[in-house]
Amino acid sequence: MTLGRLLGLTGLAKKASLAGAFFVSAIWYCAAQAQELCPAPRAVTYAQVERVVDGDSLRLKDGRSVRLIGLNAPEIGKKGQPDEPFAEAARKRLLALVSQSDGRVGLLMGQQPKDRYGRTLAHVFGANGSNFEAQLLADGLGFQVALAPNVELLACQQAAEQRARMGRLGLWRQSPVLAPQQISRSGFALLSAKVTRVQRNRGGLWLDLEGGAVVRIAPESLHNFDQTALNRLQGQQVEVRGWVLDRARRGGLKTGQARWMVSLTHPGMLKTVSNVKL
Repeated sequence: MTLGRLLGLTGLAKKASLAGAFFVSAIWYCAAQAQELCPAPRAVTYAQVERVVDGDSLRLKDGRSVRLIGLNAPEIGKKGQPDEPFAEAARKRLLALVSQSDGRVGLLMGQQPKDRYGRTLAHVFGANGSNFEAQLLADGLGFQVALAPNVELLACQQAAEQRARMGRLGLWRQSPVLAPQQISRSGFALLSAKVTRVQRNRGGLWLDLEGGAVVRIAPESLHNFDQTALNRLQGQQVEVRGWVLDRARRGGLKTGQARWMVSLTHPGMLKTVSNVKL
């Protein structure tokens, strides 16, 4: 597939060209750097892209929808809602990466092959071996996420994000970190707060955060964590990332419980502040 044909499928040739010019002059990392960040650990399978949906998902010509593993890009607005900051920049960046690969991408499937929406979960690579998630993370156009069991490239993805964070690129231009009391709605968030209590019950292990939020680790995910280290978090400042659930909307909020809850499946989503480089 030619570059023009791929862009024609999206109807965004002009916009992609402008986006490319911006990023080349500003924050793009070259393919060699992205390869170095997250090389494929084994052979990939190739497929043709039909459409770039947003900054972290693709539609393939064979009908599959692909969600990129380890990357959470800002959401494009739906039902009249505005785009989140850098959502369109992330989509254009992914579009340009696909275009540079002439629409042909390599897929490295996750240990968990599909998500609850039926989308294929995969790391995605360009024809030259460059890793797409690493490049968006290094450009500050998404957050690294660790969802067990698909954590094979976790370390290199964290390194890619750290480059953007240190350089204050994209989403890191202004700190996206929130205190629990600043949460206003459900959705992905990056939080920082002191752990006021660590407790365990039949529902799993719970970290109460100062300011009105709680972190839950379900019983089936506890084997991924160092539970001794978790018990030592009481009194420490932590940074946690994940999808915030409003328990008040579910009618399950009891007196004295925190309204906002974040569920974790892997320790890659939780750090003490001493380990976070701002």
